[in-house]
Amino acid sequence: MAGAHNEAFWRDRPVMVTGCAGFLGSWLTYELVDRNASVVGLVRDSVPGNNFLRLKLSDRIVTIRGEVEDHALLERVLNEYEVETVFHLAAQAIVSVANRNPLSTFEANIKGTWNVLEACRRNPTVKRIVVASSDKAYGEQDELPYRENAPLRGTHPYDVSKSCADLLTLTYWHTYHLPVCVARCGNLFGGGDLNFSRIVPGTIRSALAGEAPIIRSDGTFKRDYVYVRDAAEAYLTLAEHMDKPDCVGEAFNFSNEQPLTVLEITEKILTLMKKTDLRPLIRNEAKGEIRHQYLSAQKARRLLGWQPRVSLEEGLKETIQWYRDYCHG
Repeated sequence: MAGAHNEAFWRDRPVMVTGCAGFLGSWLTYELVDRNASVVGLVRDSVPGNNFLRLKLSDRIVTIRGEVEDHALLERVLNEYEVETVFHLAAQAIVSVANRNPLSTFEANIKGTWNVLEACRRNPTVKRIVVASSDKAYGEQDELPYRENAPLRGTHPYDVSKSCADLLTLTYWHTYHLPVCVARCGNLFGGGDLNFSRIVPGTIRSALAGEAPIIRSDGTFKRDYVYVRDAAEAYLTLAEHMDKPDCVGEAFNFSNEQPLTVLEITEKILTLMKKTDLRPLIRNEAKGEIRHQYLSAQKARRLLGWQPRVSLEEGLKETIQWYRDYCHG
């Protein structure tokens, strides 16, 4: 999957990735390094055994320790490394964490975003910025799937943080003509996600241990699931198209357009792992979460020529193997 896609575009291009050690950030960084980009990565926490370390990326990029809440640091890095492209992925990304402590989520996701945007506005070397969002930015809607022209109306802390970050990003385009785009993905899955409260890694870990997987909701919540390496490819494709006037200043949805309930994705994983004797424990404890969320990727197909390369089943098989290796190691 890596390598051939528009390698010339990224060769020696100075790129900054905030959140480069995170789940999506590590795979995006890996793809950039594979394309010979000159990458500077911002890392807040060092997590033992995470995907960033497993891919040996710390030996292949410039690593900066710090937080997106530190505006002066962002300005220094952009200026000193003459960054041309910014992928802003750093965020507090867990809904339950946001519900328990909204202030830390607002600091990271909202203040962090305006700090990145303002630092980019003040640095003339920056030519394109892709800001990571999600389907949560839309909040609860009557009409599904979500399309990019739907209003942003998050109500719960995490959703609100993404709605605000989206609005901040697009105001920097409309007011200052800062070259930005917003990427909104469905639920990401794949190797490297160490947040085991999420349904895919949590189910796989439980099955590997011979334990029944736990479903926090009633099992009927519906989502679309995007393989993380397809999402990384989507971010690169979006950045490559930002010189086009019909792409810059826009938001794009990325989805496999195959929504599943939580129970359905759990059963798919158990079937692929030949663990159908393990019946999920449905706790029905989820609070502050939207019942049904899934996206239309029609705009990305039409303007970017993007579509997922990996089927849901192929992606789950690769993900299961990653966790087999990880747990064995």
